[in-house]
This record gives sequence, C-alpha cells and structure tokens, in this order.
Amino acid sequence: MKKYLAVSLAIVTIVFGGCSNGQSKSSNTSLSAVEFSEKITELPTAPLIDVRTPGEFSQGHLKNALNYDISAAGFENQIASLDKSKPVLVYCLSGSRSSYAVQDMLSKGFKTVYELDGGMMKWRSANLPETTDLATASTGMSKQQFEDLLVTDKLVLVDYYADWCAPCKKMKPYLDEISKDMADKVVVIRINADENRNLCKEQKIDAIPVLQLYKNGKLIWANTGFIEKEAVVKQLK
Repeated sequence: MKKYLAVSLAIVTIVFGGCSNGQSKSSNTSLSAVEFSEKITELPTAPLIDVRTPGEFSQGHLKNALNYDISAAGFENQIASLDKSKPVLVYCLSGSRSSYAVQDMLSKGFKTVYELDGGMMKWRSANLPETTDLATASTGMSKQQFEDLLVTDKLVLVDYYADWCAPCKKMKPYLDEISKDMADKVVVIRINADENRNLCKEQKIDAIPVLQLYKNGKLIWANTGFIEKEAVVKQLK
C-alpha cells in the first residue's frame, strides 16, 4: 500500500513541479507524436507500453501496445519482465504518468526509454492512427451536442479534465463553487477528456486541464494548466 501511495504522490509532484530526481536525461528521449510514430516503425520489436488504466486503454490505444497500468499493483512486476538493455517506448494520455514511468524505469537500470511527449492527446491532435479493443467504444459527446450547450444567454465555462489529473482535481472544488454561486450568469460544463476523445480532437484540446469561456457561442478566453479561482472569477465579471 505504501509503495502505491508513493507512486501517486510522485505523479502529483511531476504534474505540479516538474520531474527531477537526479537521473540523467541522456537515455530518456522525449519525442513528438510524429517522431514517436517514426520510432515505432524504426523499432518494430521494441515493447510499446501504455501506462493508462484498462478502461482508458480499451477506448483507444496505439497498435500493438501493452497495457501496464501504472496505478495497478502489478506494474512493477510487469516492468521488471522487460529487457533493460533494449529500447522501450512509453506513453499515457497527456504525459504526466508516462513521465513518472520513464524516470522509474531509468532508475531501475533501463538503458533507453522513448516517451511520447504530450501522450495520446498530442497523438490524436496529429491525426495519427489508433485502435480499440471494443467494436463500439464510446467516443462521447458529439460536436453538435457540444455546440448546443453553448446556446444560452449566460457565460459558458468549459472544463476539460481527467479523473486521474492532479491539477484537475485541485480545480474541481472551486469550479463547483462557481457553478453554484454564479448560477445566475455562468454555466459550468465539465468534459472528461478520456471519455470524449473525438470532441477533444475536434476542439484541438491536446493537454489538460483546459478552461474555455464562451459568450454567445463564441470563445472569448482560454487557459491551459492549473489556474487559481480568483483568476477565473476575474474573467467571469
């Protein structure tokens, strides 16, 4: 239990404060989506590791990827089964979990680990192919459904988030407060990026959290990354 609590805390540290544990980055190559795709082709036998949850994985993943859930109890054993002397490719949804996985692997003696910078969100933004384990995998809200939500005389604050995202979790309480306290002038819509991958791609959402503010159906303000409540409320006045 303590080990997996430590993993969770480490991921939070990476998300908020960056990743620095004294490891040399010479053997960790962070690649753009296109570069990562090219590296997969260049190294067809290299393990391709998706460190997201099985639920996320089933909704869409890279072809031939192995699902080693970084939050699961068996993650360390799965990683230990890999050949440390050979290249490994790693990715997640937006980069935070894969960043922790890469540093963990390097600390355990892996020689070369390639990471998809920005994760599946950047991959989808680059219109690169993915596959799914489910014939009817949910793609979430349609663009038309989203646009229908913007048809109101109130301001519409859209929050793109993920359940595992630490900054998203920190922002949720004050977004709930805004939804309640400013209900007469603001509508808050929260969109789960994992469950609405097509919409995120259409709206060019390639990182989380993202806040977007609409007025009369037009985007008038946006922010990527953590932001304090006071700065958001200022935009709503």
